Parts: sequence; structure tokens; C-alpha cells
Amino acid sequence: MISIGLEHLLAGGDRSLAGRRLGLLSNQASTDRRLRHARLLLQWRFGRGLSCLFSPQHGFFAEKQDNMVESGHSVDAETGLPLFSLYGDSRRPTAEMFERIDVLLIDLVDVGTRVYTFLYTMAYCLEEAARRGIRVVVLDRPNPTGGEAVEGNILRPECASFVGLYPLPMRHGLTFGELALFINGEAGLGCDLEVVPMEGWQRSMRFRDTGFPWVFPSPNMPTPETALVYPGQVIWEGTNVSEGRGTTLPFELVGAPYWDCRPIVEALEATPLPGCSLRPLVFEPTSGKWAGQACAGFQLHVTDGAAFRPYRTSLALLQAVLQLYPDQFHYKQPPYEYEFERLPLDLILGDGEVRRQLEAGTPVLALEDGWRRELEAFEERRRRYFLYH
Repeated sequence: MISIGLEHLLAGGDRSLAGRRLGLLSNQASTDRRLRHARLLLQWRFGRGLSCLFSPQHGFFAEKQDNMVESGHSVDAETGLPLFSLYGDSRRPTAEMFERIDVLLIDLVDVGTRVYTFLYTMAYCLEEAARRGIRVVVLDRPNPTGGEAVEGNILRPECASFVGLYPLPMRHGLTFGELALFINGEAGLGCDLEVVPMEGWQRSMRFRDTGFPWVFPSPNMPTPETALVYPGQVIWEGTNVSEGRGTTLPFELVGAPYWDCRPIVEALEATPLPGCSLRPLVFEPTSGKWAGQACAGFQLHVTDGAAFRPYRTSLALLQAVLQLYPDQFHYKQPPYEYEFERLPLDLILGDGEVRRQLEAGTPVLALEDGWRRELEAFEERRRRYFLYH
């Protein structure tokens, strides 16, 4: 089993934190290998030095189901500490919040995908910490999709939003600590930043290889397998197709009442989709899109995590649906993640031209060829921030 940053901090006893006022950005998934929560472990170690808590989207206990469902500030019953929501009245920490601390500890489970908002909560904290002279310490954890493969187009500035603020591909292949270093360095934030690394993690590992227990970081990320498909399946949030919310297999299921699986499978034969199998089925969501209605679709089974290309797979499926069901398929309209004018799918894809090319019938492999140079440049940049081999 690997050792995570939280465990190393507690084992080593960072003397520079002694006597400092500490804040902790975390949620219910921030546990050690024995499923003990970070806030309790840090309070035992530092006592009154831990002065407040912060939580990201979905609430501290990951109880808020959907996008733009805010959580308020509260007091944590276990520790008695004030708990500030960074997905409520504001998505940035305020001056009043940061007046309580000298050091912000960040311990969040990330899923390796550009659109996952925990990344941007951390980024806002880095920006505000740099402005106010607050030190930030990121306690690193695994990227559940691994650290080798990168995939997708680079975010365009005109598509910047709370699901994409920096020029990252959809699947970035960085740990949360490496992401913090990347953002701080590439965006020139100048934050006083430290990462407490893991031991035993290798870039080839996906989460099941780590031996570490999985605790769901958000309500629709129940398993590591969900995280594997998420870099592609998240695109359905920008459409009228069910991404499996309201079922026990969110993002692993996809479909709609108007689908017929047979012609979709035939259309997909033109695109190599390694490492996965799309098994036709029917499912009925209990909430969200098409609640209470039978949806024809697929369960996405990952058969080879190293070969699997989630973004390619979901783009190919989207293009097939665009071609087969032009009258029934629709894009979701704003708002989406506090954007009230721009098309949600463009924000998710990070480039409106990707959508237009899919509509025009450009093969997905040709799209990938067009991203190759930018991905190679990103690969060179991200390697500067590697903490692991």
C-alpha cells in the first residue's frame, strides 16, 4: 500500500507548522488508510493550532448531488471548528476567512480530469494565499486514472470557467500536488507552496493498484472505475443524454429514451476504441434527466486501463448520436457552473471548435491529430513538476 501526504505529515511532524494557525481544505473523503479523517488527525496533532475548515463543491460530506447546489457555512460537530463553504456565497476564500490562518493545508481526493471543480477551488486558494502572504501545503494523493497518459484538447481562453481555468487537456495525468505546482508555476501566482509527497506511488498506477481504500469524493464518483470513465463521460452533462445520474452507476451508464443501440454500435466501428467494451442495456434513472423513463444505452466496461482512452470513446459516441438523432438530441442550455450565456458543452470540452468539428463529421482520430502538437508541448511543461516516476 502507498503512503499518502497526510500520513507523511503526521509521521514526520512538520516543525514549521508548530505554533501556526492552520486551516484545512478537505471533505469527507480526506482519510488515512484506516479511514480516520484528516481534520481529526490534525486536531490531535496540532490541537488548537487547527483553527478552521474549508469545503469544496458538494458540501463537506459530499451530500449535495448536483452542479450549482450550494452549501452554507457551519460549525463542524466533531471538532467544534468553523467550516467555511467554498461553493456557496463565494467560490473564493475571503479576507475574513484567511485572517484566521497562517497556513492552509489542502487534502482533497481529485479524479484527474480538467473539469472537476476541486482543482479550481484549490487554484482560487493559491491565488488568494499569494495575495495575502498565506503559506499553502498540499498533502498529495494519487491520480486515480494514473500519471502517464494525457488526452484531449487544451482549454481555450474563451472557454475559461469554473470547470476550466488553465490550459490543461481533459486528462492531465498529474497528482493534486503536481497540479498545484503546475498552476503556481505556469500561471506565475507566486504562492508560498509546499507539497508533502506520497511514498510508493508510481505513474503507471491506477487507483486499484495502490492498495489504498477508496472513499468517494463526490456523490456521483462512487468507485475508482467511475473515475476512469469520467474524463469522457462528463461531456454528457452538456446534453439531454443521461450520464447515469440517478442510478447506481453514474458515468458508467449513458443513454436516452430515443436511442437504439444497434445503429450506434455500427457507427462506432469506424473509430478504434481500445481498452473498453460498450454493453447495450436499458436503465431507468430515479432522478435527473429522464427520471422514471427507460433509457436505451450502454454500460461502459474498462477492460484495459492502460489502453483505454475515455475522451476518445465518449467523443466518438457523441458524434454517432449527433448523426443518428439530429431531431431528438439537444445541447443543455445555460446556466452551468455559474455561466449564464455560454453553451455548457463548449465549457466542458474547453473549445467550441471541437463541438463544431464533431457536428461537421470530422473523424475523432483526425481531431486528435490536430491536438498532437499542443499535447506534446503540455507534456514537456508538466514534466517540470513531476514528483514521481
